[in-house]
Amino acid sequence: MSGTFLGTPAFPAAARTALGDSQLRRNLAHATGTIRTKRAGVVGEVDEWEQLRLAGAAIKERVLRHLPDYLEQLERSLTAAGATVHWARDAAEANAIVVGIAQRHGTDEVVKVKSMATQEIELNETLEAAGIHAWETDLAELIVQLGDDLPSHILVPAIHRNRAEIREIFLREMGRAGRAAPDDLTDEPKQLAAAARAHLREKFLRAKVAVSGANFAVAETGTLTVVESEGNGRMCLTLPEVLVSVVGIEKVLPTFADLDVMLQLLPRSSTGERMNPYTSTWTGVTPGDGPQEVHVVLLDNGRTDVLADPTGRQALRCIRCSACLNVCPVYERTGGHAYGSVYPGPIGAILTPQLRGVGSDPQTDSLPYASSLCGACFEVCPVRIDIPEVLVHLRGEVVAEHRRTSRLPSVQDVAMKAASWTLSSAARTERAEKAAGLGGRLVARMVRHDPGGRTVLGAVPGPAGAWSDSRDVPVPAGESFRTWWERTDGGSRTIDTDGGSRTIDTDGGSRTIDTPTAPTDGDAEGGRS
Repeated sequence: MSGTFLGTPAFPAAARTALGDSQLRRNLAHATGTIRTKRAGVVGEVDEWEQLRLAGAAIKERVLRHLPDYLEQLERSLTAAGATVHWARDAAEANAIVVGIAQRHGTDEVVKVKSMATQEIELNETLEAAGIHAWETDLAELIVQLGDDLPSHILVPAIHRNRAEIREIFLREMGRAGRAAPDDLTDEPKQLAAAARAHLREKFLRAKVAVSGANFAVAETGTLTVVESEGNGRMCLTLPEVLVSVVGIEKVLPTFADLDVMLQLLPRSSTGERMNPYTSTWTGVTPGDGPQEVHVVLLDNGRTDVLADPTGRQALRCIRCSACLNVCPVYERTGGHAYGSVYPGPIGAILTPQLRGVGSDPQTDSLPYASSLCGACFEVCPVRIDIPEVLVHLRGEVVAEHRRTSRLPSVQDVAMKAASWTLSSAARTERAEKAAGLGGRLVARMVRHDPGGRTVLGAVPGPAGAWSDSRDVPVPAGESFRTWWERTDGGSRTIDTDGGSRTIDTDGGSRTIDTPTAPTDGDAEGGRS
């Protein structure tokens, strides 16, 4: 059983801690850089990549506009294929369904295919509380689980670990959960994979019940699809007697032909491969082949609330490729744990606040601000989710909710109202400019130079400290524009009182002439004209 995100501080505090971990930053930079390079290579091979993106976005958008109809069609198709369909309004209902199925079959363990939905509802913790062990079979998820850790990436949950750390986890923990790792285990990838394979094999062979998610669910045929790189998921989908799939209601596709588009977009965007190594599809129950009892739990858990937001609903297009994480400069430096959710990175920053709701949890409310709004996430998203647009939209939602529920105005509100009052009057603006110039001279001790050579302020005390922590604050000018304009008559008259040059009006323009100082005796003797 791995840890939970309960108690994670707000993003600024969690990010500050992550930035202090140099090993974490090296691991992240290496991994995300490798994936970015691979993705760029295989995407560059596709002449009509942008047309594919548009097609993927159109398919998902059509689903969201007619979601009730497609879900009902999916239920009919699944039932006709021999599956049992369950509807879960929230995490508690979904967990109760899965626990009940496992208990009815008298098992004290289940094997699991990698699934974000089951992590979202904390299914493992619920099963553990009921005395049922949930064994993760994806290699990266296994590393996280054995290390009592938390996932930090959608595609590679253990991206924050290097090979040496994984070896230590295997040697220390595998024996407590089943077959132990060999004593002579090294950090060679082949040896680590072999140790995981031997450890998991006995679990595959004895498990009665498996739990999966689904990348896609086809309404037309009732077909569920899982894509993976290792084959462990396929073992879970074929060997146990009972299969329970927990599927978010947004994962539905209208037709089987729509898989053609998605299975071109997903592997290139996620692992940087032309085609993923394992694509498993199943349609209900097939007599004598695979699980003979199939359950599908259609999970809402806040998704209909997201659907109701015309701007935010595009987050439900997400196909969990993680491309946005791999290009995000914020994620690359902080990692996924700082987001306090199973959905990290840019997509997590827009999806988590919508699923949880804003205004009640400072950690959740901080996520829309965990971005530089550089737009790289939109450029790589295979289904064209405009993440920066949704981030700005959610920031507005957070501010509006705080105004609605708070008795006292925020520091930002006070500052904006003060600025509005000042700037609405020319006289007040002039006094403020003069005060700013005086203030600039008084704060000389805080002045520093940024890498570009500009003179800026360092840390600013008081409420403005939060602003200066993440931005370079320019030093106020010693002379305001208004004062300069009056002194120079709009720039047409400039006199250097130390002697050197002056600017005078000449036929509607201006020219600069020398203004020499008084000649010395030597100048006079030389006959200077």
